[in-house]
Amino acid sequence: SQLAPDATVWTSTFHKFCSKTLRQYGGYVGLEENYTILDASDSKKALKQTVEEHDIELFKYSESQVLNKISSLKNQLLAPEDFQPRPGVPMDAIVEKIYPLYQNRLLRSNAVDFDDLLLHVARLLMNHPDVREDLDARYQYISVDEYQDTNYAQYMILKMLSVNHRNLAVTGDPDQSIYGWRGANIRNILDFEKDFPETRVVKLEKNYRSTPNILEVADHLIDYNTQRKEKKLFTDNQPGSPVRLVAYPNQHEEASQIAEQIQNLIASGKRRPQEIAVFYRTNVLSRSLEHALRSQGIPFQIVKGHEFYQRKEIKDVIAYLHLINNPKNDVAFERIINVPARKIGKVTIDRLKQYAFENRLCLLEAAWNADRISALKGNAKKNVQKFAEMMVRLRSQATELVSSVITQVYLETEYRNVLLSSDHPEDEERAANLDELLNAAHEFDLEYGELGGLDVYLDQASLVSDVDAWETESDKVTLMTLHAAKGLEFPQVFIVALEDGILPHSRSMESDSEIEEERRLFFV
Repeated sequence: SQLAPDATVWTSTFHKFCSKTLRQYGGYVGLEENYTILDASDSKKALKQTVEEHDIELFKYSESQVLNKISSLKNQLLAPEDFQPRPGVPMDAIVEKIYPLYQNRLLRSNAVDFDDLLLHVARLLMNHPDVREDLDARYQYISVDEYQDTNYAQYMILKMLSVNHRNLAVTGDPDQSIYGWRGANIRNILDFEKDFPETRVVKLEKNYRSTPNILEVADHLIDYNTQRKEKKLFTDNQPGSPVRLVAYPNQHEEASQIAEQIQNLIASGKRRPQEIAVFYRTNVLSRSLEHALRSQGIPFQIVKGHEFYQRKEIKDVIAYLHLINNPKNDVAFERIINVPARKIGKVTIDRLKQYAFENRLCLLEAAWNADRISALKGNAKKNVQKFAEMMVRLRSQATELVSSVITQVYLETEYRNVLLSSDHPEDEERAANLDELLNAAHEFDLEYGELGGLDVYLDQASLVSDVDAWETESDKVTLMTLHAAKGLEFPQVFIVALEDGILPHSRSMESDSEIEEERRLFFV
């Protein structure tokens, strides 16, 4: 009210702005005023229905992976008719089939997914001059925060709204552009003055959060980047403690020493747990830290992530181990009967359940008797039998070292290979998590020797995943990825695994622009 007295100010996210705009102008893009916005799970269901309706083969890809690709295209303002598939790229061939069918399904349902909000409004402004003029006049002054995180669709919306009334102010820092993998385009802020030659640039170089020692290291680091705007950060704060770079022989020593330092800080009264954070490049790196903090009795929480043993792929493998150890574990059976996908659907599982109930058998016993179940036909029966035979082979390994059992699970199920054959970054991380699980099993075998075994290991894993006792605590050390840490502040921070292949990540090593994004991530 003080900045814009007697003026109506619309404050919102891009998506909220687009939602409001489409309520008025949706007819231009085939939507009625009462259109529905689908959330992530509903969008996935719509895609799944499209796949089933048109009998499209996804091969090794999941609905989520296909949806992520479509999302990326929409953020680049590529409608189905604009998409040019790359020859010989399987994902592109699948998307070429599904994208137009999926988009037609949404429009037939008078619905949009989250990315459509941006796509429809951007194309509306580009293709309908009368609407663009109307909205340009309505919003004569526009201010945007975190501009370095905008994607191409958001850029075009702002550009189209600033033709007649060129009163656009953006705030952002190219050195903090770390969401390129999510569609953010650093060129939006780097090229701002080219798009708007009359721009006046105001550098905000005074820092209120960090110490001179931290700023010196950060400035020296980011100075190696070429895709940036020159600036020199300064602060009136006291020099503070030096930034320490410490090398360890392995990740276990690193985690153990960090846990000891945290314990000493807390015991001496210098820090409370909630004032301490540990950052890492990928979630897989949290396991050693979790173990070390538990050993010291230090309460912790994982922000925007899951504890190692609570991650889906880890719980899947643990479920295999439970079923190997105890064939009557129906919960474990249901979790992994079709993981990884082996074409055993809900109808087949329901028929197995019915047979097991009628004959007072556990589900694995029912699977072993699949040839006697008249309700199972053809491939369904064969697939269940194959699963049952695999479990017989795996159960014969039950008394081996835990690491050997897990290795056999990987070989028999090909779960890890399925993840590695995917071209989605998240699946690469899931495969790395499975590698880390195997490393943990090796450590268990070495530590427990003959006193170990599958049942002892599973008991330990169950206890590790039970963090109910800490849920009421608010005073905890925070573990999180570097991406999740953006914008937060802690008096004491540890950043682990500054190694080529981890930070910078192995996926970025062959691209100068991606190396620069990794450097920005560390800078942030």
